[in-house]
Amino acid sequence: MKIHEYQAKTLFERFGVPIPKGAVAFSVEEAQKVAATLGGFPVVVKAQIHAGGRGKGGGVQLARSMDEVASVAGRILGMTLVTHQTGPQGRLVKKVLVEQGLNIAKELYLSIIADRASAQIVIMASEAGGMDIEAVAEQTPEKIIKVYINPLTGIQSYHCLQAAYGLKLPDAAIKPMTQMLNNLYKLFVSYDASLVEINPLVLTAEQTLLALDAKINFDDNALFRHKDLADFRDLDEEDPLEIEASKFNLNYINLDGNVGNMVNGAGLAMATMDIIKLAGARPANFLDVGGGANAEMVENGFRIILSDPNVKGILINIFGGILRCDVLAEGVVKAAQKTGIKVPVVVRMEGTNVEQGRKILADSGLNLTGAVDLKDAAKKVAQIVGA
Repeated sequence: MKIHEYQAKTLFERFGVPIPKGAVAFSVEEAQKVAATLGGFPVVVKAQIHAGGRGKGGGVQLARSMDEVASVAGRILGMTLVTHQTGPQGRLVKKVLVEQGLNIAKELYLSIIADRASAQIVIMASEAGGMDIEAVAEQTPEKIIKVYINPLTGIQSYHCLQAAYGLKLPDAAIKPMTQMLNNLYKLFVSYDASLVEINPLVLTAEQTLLALDAKINFDDNALFRHKDLADFRDLDEEDPLEIEASKFNLNYINLDGNVGNMVNGAGLAMATMDIIKLAGARPANFLDVGGGANAEMVENGFRIILSDPNVKGILINIFGGILRCDVLAEGVVKAAQKTGIKVPVVVRMEGTNVEQGRKILADSGLNLTGAVDLKDAAKKVAQIVGA
């Protein structure tokens, strides 16, 4: 789960990570009220959406007077902000964060992530803050510092010092940096985060460190442990079909293609999407119904796929193990009866009770196309959608 910058800063403050003074506003009038509490100008007005690159898209602007606060907030609120992470459709801005301006001496990058390759937690830091870290990693990888932490032993003083000295911080900032890293690590572990990022982390002319930006992503599978995060979820920032799928415990991600696909198992779903692309078509979604799916879950998955107007054909690829082929077939038939399938469907199934599943589909009267294997299935669905 992603949250907004102002929400992440609430958690930063709770864990003792220094942030600029500021507050969220949902209207021009609220933005002016917040600005009046910050002790002077300039102030910064920042669009709150779940995407990076807001400044480049015009979503982060300075205001040097109360009148400018009104005009800047008026421009940003209600705008469709397009960044490299939103795609061309952009995101509607419904709230802004109004913060004090700072006398910035240096911008840095700092994050804590889980590294699956090493099974460790990694501090990533760079003097190239305020930039796209991906571009820094590609063009000047030597500017990125990586400090690996064994999660069984946790963060130690030498981890913090390695990062602090690697950033070439002045002596006065070494101890605050150590404290900040310890607090960020506690936040990361306590809330089962997958990413905690500050870009930029700023060193002011007064040699203080502040998190000018804040980004936190949480592991969805651990949210049941953190009921207090439920209020942070912003459904306006999520795809409506993905929200609907989450109600039925379906792992669904909406894409921009025209071939809907239903698969059991994340790995098989990824392979299915790859082979659809290889056949010349484009997947419209990722949908893993899971190994323990029942007929009702299959039915709901089918309904969600069909509600995407871009879908011109559907590929069902099931390996019957825990999810038996006959259970899948019953779900498909029920979904067809309730929704009225108007697009061609290609079915490839193997495994437990496959013959019973094929018989259920054959006796259903539905217009289905069988496939002998995954390659054949992808080829047939690609022909159907005109790839």
